[in-house]
Amino acid sequence: MAGTAGSAGAVGQLTANQDSGAAPHRPTLNIIGGGKLGRTLGRLWHTQNSFTLLDILNRSATSAQQASAFIGAGTATASYADLRPADVYLISVSDDQIAACCAALAAADKLQPGSVVFHCSGALSSLELAAAAERGAVVASIHPIRSFADPQQVADHFAGTWCGSEGDDAALAVLGPAFNAIGARLAPIQREQKTLYHAAAVFASNYLVTLVDVAQQTYAAAGIPPELALKLIEPLLSESAANAFRLGPAAALTGPIARGDLATVARQQQALQQGQPQIAELYQQFAELTTDLAARKQNNKS
Repeated sequence: MAGTAGSAGAVGQLTANQDSGAAPHRPTLNIIGGGKLGRTLGRLWHTQNSFTLLDILNRSATSAQQASAFIGAGTATASYADLRPADVYLISVSDDQIAACCAALAAADKLQPGSVVFHCSGALSSLELAAAAERGAVVASIHPIRSFADPQQVADHFAGTWCGSEGDDAALAVLGPAFNAIGARLAPIQREQKTLYHAAAVFASNYLVTLVDVAQQTYAAAGIPPELALKLIEPLLSESAANAFRLGPAAALTGPIARGDLATVARQQQALQQGQPQIAELYQQFAELTTDLAARKQNNKS
């Protein structure tokens, strides 16, 4: 019997309660990987009474105990064999360990038809959980689109977080309400497009930071101290981003390419090429993409 859900698992119990009009069942949850993401979600769900947290399995007993203390619930567990059967299993480990952890969970004979197994990777799909699916579990991936560098801060301000979601309908029927209860907003995505979905997030997050670094380097080459360069970049980036979100990228575009000032673009390209050839190459690539964006801006005006 999985947790308190009976032989049908979380999915079957949820359906039974809906059919009978019984009080909502609170599924049981085990967390495999009590790092920053796992402990943040665990705390949010414990606070909202979305799940009854049973066990936490992490790389060390100490880290599992720390996760339990942060969440305020759950028992630190030493091995897969020690996990109590649960309705739902969150595998919140690094991407390269998801499939192996899922295989270990399946081999421990803790799963049954109706068990829900999911991970929160942005780059990988629910296909990483094939070992659980082979045991009759339903699987999904739900990726919160934000940084978990500070679990306390995220837990305090999680409401409104968008999450890319895909997987088995039966799994999402259990997980969707649980994420909604903590203020998440789910954005359905196609399983086969998960890699492109994550690439978009990398552009919006990681590469934006790299772009700030490139701008800082270029200011430095022009003789501007790095600390002052950041102060010059901040209003430009903040206002441009705000305009892009408010108006849309094409309408928000300004600058020499938007004005058709190709002579300025050529001079900048040449100046970069003389001292920063790698950045000059990036500038050229952005110039080509920005030319396409400027054309869309003109077409929208006509």
